[in-house]
Parts: sequence; C-alpha cells; structure tokens
Amino acid sequence: MHLYTREDIIRMVEEEDVEFIRLQFTDIFGNLKNMAITASQLEKALDNRCMFDGSAIDGFVRIEESDMYLYPDYNTFEILPFRPQQGKVARLICDVYRPNGKPFEGDPRQVLRTAIEYAAKVGFTMEVSPECEFYLFDTDDLSNATNTTKEEAGFFDIGPLDFGENARRDIVMNLEDMGFVVEASHHEHSPAQHEIDFAGDEALATADNLQTFRLTVRTIAKRHGLHASFMPKPKDGVSGSGMHLNLRLKKDGVNIFGSDTDPMGLSKEAYYFIGGLMKHIKGMTAILNPLVNSYKRLVNGCDASAYIAWSATNRSPMIRIPNVAKGEEARIELRSPDPTANPYLSLAVILMAGMDGIEHQIMPPKAVTGNVFHMTEEERKAAGIDILPMTLMDALDELEKDKFLCDILGNHIKTYYTAKKKEEHESYFKAVTDWEVREYLRKY
Repeated sequence: MHLYTREDIIRMVEEEDVEFIRLQFTDIFGNLKNMAITASQLEKALDNRCMFDGSAIDGFVRIEESDMYLYPDYNTFEILPFRPQQGKVARLICDVYRPNGKPFEGDPRQVLRTAIEYAAKVGFTMEVSPECEFYLFDTDDLSNATNTTKEEAGFFDIGPLDFGENARRDIVMNLEDMGFVVEASHHEHSPAQHEIDFAGDEALATADNLQTFRLTVRTIAKRHGLHASFMPKPKDGVSGSGMHLNLRLKKDGVNIFGSDTDPMGLSKEAYYFIGGLMKHIKGMTAILNPLVNSYKRLVNGCDASAYIAWSATNRSPMIRIPNVAKGEEARIELRSPDPTANPYLSLAVILMAGMDGIEHQIMPPKAVTGNVFHMTEEERKAAGIDILPMTLMDALDELEKDKFLCDILGNHIKTYYTAKKKEEHESYFKAVTDWEVREYLRKY
C-alpha cells in the first residue's frame, strides 16, 4: 500500500507526463464509476473540490439534493499501464461526501471504513486474499459479448488448448505494473474459465484492488478480442465463477487465527470468527451473491459451497480451513461469495459478522469431515447442516430479518439495495425463459 502526500502526486503527474486523472468511486451495487479530469485540474481534485451530480447514480440521492463531492484517497494514486503511454492516464479512488463535508451514507467505501474503524478500536485488522474466477468468451463479428468459446481446455491446461493464455498473461503483467503481487494464475475447470489469485492486503486496499482487478481484466480481454465475464453462472453445463476469500485477523501485526496447541491449529478467536460468519451468513448472502443469476451457481451438483458448515478436510462446506495453513499462515476461507459482489459491502459485513462472533464468543458447530455434496438431505439434517438461501428473494428476506447486518449497511443502502434487488427478482420472475419454452411449448 502506498503512502503518498499531496506533493508526491503533483510531482508524479508532472514527471510521468500524466494528462488525465480518473476520479473513481463505486455505487451501491458495486459498479465502478469515474469522472475524468485533466492534469490542470489536479490540485482542485486533491483539495476535495471536484463535484458531480449524485442524482445521476442509481441509489445515491434525489435530484433536489444532487451535489456530491469526491474526496480522493491519496494512497490509491496509480498510473494505468493499459492506457496510452503518451499523455498517460492515472486514477485516484475517492470517497463520496455531501456538500456539508460529511461522508455520504450511501457510499459503500464509507461502510467498509466504518467497519474497519470499529475493529481497530479493539486492535484488530482484517487481511483478505481473493481467488477470482472469470470467463474469457469469444465476441461476435460486431465485437459484442457472447457466452461461447471454441476452446476445450480444463484445469491447468496450457496453450494451444488454452486460447486465453496470452490474454491472462497480459492481465497479470498489467496488474503487477500496478503493484499487485500475483500469486498464481491458471485455466480453471470449464472451457474459457480462468482464475487469478493475488496476495492479501488490509480490507480496504483489497476492496480497492478488486475493483481495479475487474477493470483490468475486462480492458485487457477486449484488446485480445475477448469478452471477460464475471457472471456467476454464464451458461448451462459449465462451472460457476466464485470469489473465494481467505481471511486473516491481525493484532499488533500478528495473525491471531493460529494456535500451536489446538488440534486444528486454530485459536479461540478463529473459532468465534467462524461462529459469527455462520450466524449471519444467510443475511450476508444477499450481499455476497447479489444477482438472480448468483443462485444458479449455489445449487447441489455445481461444486459451489451452499452448505452452512465448515471443515478442515475438504472443500464441500461453505467455510474451509486449509490444512497447510498453520501459525502465521492460518486463515479462514469463505467459499460462497461470487465476483459480482460489491467488495466494500462484502468485506464490511464479513468483518463485522466475525467481530460479532468474537465479542459474543459464538462457537461454531462441530466441523464436518465428510463430503457434504455426497450426503443425502436426511444425513445433512441429522448433522445439523443448513443451506444458504436458494433465491435472491429468499436472501433479501434473510437480510431484512438480520438487524445487525442492516445496521452495518445503514438505512440508506439497506432500503435502496433491497428495493432494487426485489425489482430485479420480480422482473426475472415475470420473464419467460428459453428453458420454459423448450420444456412446455410442444407439450401443452
């Protein structure tokens, strides 16, 4: 993470021939937005004097209160290597403020900041390492997105089977130019599916990095004539794309999830953190899996983790403790989120659910040792294994029942988010799908 001053940024813009600066921010639904300025306006931006129309952003404010201000986070200054090298383009990630100088309650980055500050009061910081999956599909003759591919590669295949190998390499190189530490990249299970894992960082930096990651992947893919899709389930018969999150909690710079005396290598704080996640996970699902399509991934037989259980021996439950991660490397892997989730809201509810577990010493149930995917429904019930909500509407109902989570989001985001997501579900519910036509048209 950079530690830049105002003077550092002015100097770098001048020395590096930066012509444009993108002032980026994120809406309630996780969509990255920006307003571009020229270098001549940089000092105005750094003084928090750049204004935009908040009523133009879905879920922000009404037209009669539309003036909003962008406050750049100096430490997020980055020159974008995938933009022109003459008259370079840089970016600053911004927080959104009202004209009275108060943080805007509908800014997801502010929600995460509040959660981080809460944990910091008792000395905790959360580090997150994401594992991001996505597809690189073909485009049609007009360069429009499709969900088709001509390749037939699978797990860890290489070129020429892997048609996206060159694009993935360019993505990694651009990420590293922006300071990412890419730990691994490879072809995933289904044709055209890929995964890139990058090193962990403090929660706010990781959320920023996830937004940068998605922008970079889509930009570089387009240059290769491909369409990058983070859609959780882009077509029938293929693996869904997830975003597994590896979580560590630190105090005074030391990972407190590890233990040398516990049989599973976990501290009491780690157990409590798991307990908090399991307590709130049903309501969190509306944030971690925000699309109607997300629930096409969270079904049995699709190798996604819909079962509310944890294990140190296999990947079938929602939470996994990697058995090679001991001591300082101890971590909790949350496997249910998908890459369409708003990273700021997601990490906020995850951190606060874990904190709730620690503060109230919530012990999780006994760890699962068998493969949950192979259990019958009766066996899962006997083991006390519940399941995540199976539709977006069910998840929204669970969110609204969880006052703890609603308080984290705040009334503005909770109200608008749930209302718009219910509209999304209703629109889907009214639509006649291709499956219904195939299944019923000739029969009835």
